[in-house]
Amino acid sequence: MNPVYEKLQKCYESYKAKIDFTPKVALVLGSGLGDYADDIRVVDTLDYHDIEGFPVSTVPGHKGRFIFGYVGEVPVVCMQGRVHYYEGYDMSDVVLPARLMKLMGAEVLFLTNAAGGIQLGMNAGDFMLIKDQIASFVPSPLRGANVDELGVRFPDMSQVYDKELQLLVKKAALGLDIDLKEGTYLQLSGPQFETPKEVAMCRTLGADAVGMSTAMADVLNIAGTDALLAGGDPVAGRLLLAGEEGLHGRHTGVDQQQRRVILRDQGKAGQTQMVFGLKEVQEHFPQLIETVVLGLRHNHFLHFLCKLLDF
Repeated sequence: MNPVYEKLQKCYESYKAKIDFTPKVALVLGSGLGDYADDIRVVDTLDYHDIEGFPVSTVPGHKGRFIFGYVGEVPVVCMQGRVHYYEGYDMSDVVLPARLMKLMGAEVLFLTNAAGGIQLGMNAGDFMLIKDQIASFVPSPLRGANVDELGVRFPDMSQVYDKELQLLVKKAALGLDIDLKEGTYLQLSGPQFETPKEVAMCRTLGADAVGMSTAMADVLNIAGTDALLAGGDPVAGRLLLAGEEGLHGRHTGVDQQQRRVILRDQGKAGQTQMVFGLKEVQEHFPQLIETVVLGLRHNHFLHFLCKLLDF
């Protein structure tokens, strides 16, 4: 058996031995958003340490556990904390949690993160809906022998994020009077923050936000053909909706002339702005995510999910 698939199966068996719950929606909560999971109707929890072979986050602020429960009547699994490539894990381990949630039963994946906004006009605390991504700077999780049980060898990446799920998010943001930005997300390896020239390079390539996670989960999601949504609040922000980063900060734009060049303060990449941004996000995130998740059962384009949930 392929070692990657064997490890995944062991994690799944460990989960099944401890948890009797089948989620239909998966939420990966980025830095500063983990507390949202404590406010849903919680049914059970499972620490990453208690899952055989499961990678454990070393980033401060990441609790490292699954929360199982309900948003309204929708069964969800929330990840409080994720692992990153820069922590020293193989990319197959970085994406293992997303694969495990698929085996748990999740059909829709929401990814959130804290990212650096480099799109002109962004401010700390803005939400950005990811419409496309650039992932050429980190190894693909699909390298090596293909695991047919997990997806195809050469997945089509022409449409990474589900357009109709994006429409649902846009409608939710409009109804809540949230200024939702849209753009392209670029993942770098980290853990160092980007130099001003690297930020300029990312912008030239077409990126609107940059971070150290998210994109690889999207690649394997496409390979496995699940519905995916990603979004966020760049600039010390958070890529919200079906895409994270650490509480350790992110670049924020504050050039005297452009107001969008990376701020460096003795190695602290926009830490003050990061905290401010998180407060803005935490204020609006619960309503936005609940509106979107509850909207799944009402939208015609998700009739397959409604049938799955017996609505």
